[in-house]
Amino acid sequence: MRVDLFDFHLPPERIALRPVTPRDSARMLAVGGTGDVSDHHVCDLPQMLRRGDCLIFNDTRVIPAQLDGFRGAAKIGATLHKRLDLRRWQAFIRNAKRLREGESVDFGSGVIAVAEERHDDGSYTLYFQGDEPVEILLQRAGTMPLPPYIAGKRPTDERDAQDYQTMFAQKDGAVAAPTASLHFTPELMAAIVAAGIETATLTLHVGAGTFLPVKAEDTNDHHMHHEWGQIDAETASRLNAIRENGGRLIAVGTTSLRLIESAADENGTIRPFSGDTDIFITPGYRFKAINGLMTNFHLPKSTLFMLVSALMGRETMQAAYAHAIASEYRFYSYGDSSLLLPE
Repeated sequence: MRVDLFDFHLPPERIALRPVTPRDSARMLAVGGTGDVSDHHVCDLPQMLRRGDCLIFNDTRVIPAQLDGFRGAAKIGATLHKRLDLRRWQAFIRNAKRLREGESVDFGSGVIAVAEERHDDGSYTLYFQGDEPVEILLQRAGTMPLPPYIAGKRPTDERDAQDYQTMFAQKDGAVAAPTASLHFTPELMAAIVAAGIETATLTLHVGAGTFLPVKAEDTNDHHMHHEWGQIDAETASRLNAIRENGGRLIAVGTTSLRLIESAADENGTIRPFSGDTDIFITPGYRFKAINGLMTNFHLPKSTLFMLVSALMGRETMQAAYAHAIASEYRFYSYGDSSLLLPE
């Protein structure tokens, strides 16, 4: 499909630079299978789902994966994308034309990395020197990797260390937050449990590729970056049982959805999963296990807007986004939410 079919105009003032407080007071646009829309708040979620449904959360934790340093006098920036082994990360490099294979970058605070290999997409393998765990080095030298549309408008600060982390964050490895889960609070979770709604967690370490624009003119020519994920056997069994009992599986975030669909077989049975996925969901995709999605509002011509268009229909989502823009919903990572139920 042509990428420009997924374009729309978003006024810059609709981009949220901070989250609302409390988190579950964010607005939420419900979109139904017939294209009907209705305005709500995230705290209304327990009344909008059925007893026996299951919300699926991503428990990845964002690491301070943004690094700034020098190769000689040249300023070099790095955004870690994907762990390769204990000391190596694949990273996207700013000012990459000033960096060559074998050269070292000093990120300050005793953190030095060697640019071991340049990849076809322009990224590098960085080898972090020393014996300390890389996570410790990042705590010293790194900052939270806010999306470009926020970082380009204000500096990262101490507040972001809390704001850009979900209440489910447990397993270090993401370089971008699973932002749909940012709206949840302990009070909302208690109401969800009281309403008889199930919950489950999985892990997908979100990579920096989620921020990259689609440069191809046709979706067939775009290649997704790999991200590592895991669903254990107990969780897979629980989710299958919920489906068999008539409950709906509602992914909280596109990361949860992509991993569930990666782990499901053609009959919709979810298998245990551990490894990389580069699944790219566009209109025409047949969903195997997921029945709905809670997600924030996405960028024009992005792979994520293509995903929600695959779930609900492109024209439905174009109309829903037009309603959200006209109604002054807040967009992107720190913005409002949507609940997409295609049934």
